[in-house]
Amino acid sequence: MPQLSIYIDEPTLEKVEKAAKRHNTSISKWVVEQLKASIDPVYPASYENLFGSIDDSTFTEPNELHFGADMKRESL
Repeated sequence: MPQLSIYIDEPTLEKVEKAAKRHNTSISKWVVEQLKASIDPVYPASYENLFGSIDDSTFTEPNELHFGADMKRESL
């Protein structure tokens, strides 16, 4: 398996160590899990079943905003 070396500051390393300890795993395994989740996000099982599942009269689509209401922007 390929290895990866990174340079990291002390405060971030301490946070990584604590997070790995909370998940009861090694730093290497925790970092791999975080990278995978960042690169290929996985949605929970049956996530797609939530589409259209809200049946609430107060949950409505907002009115379309017009570009004229936008602030004047600095040209680049």
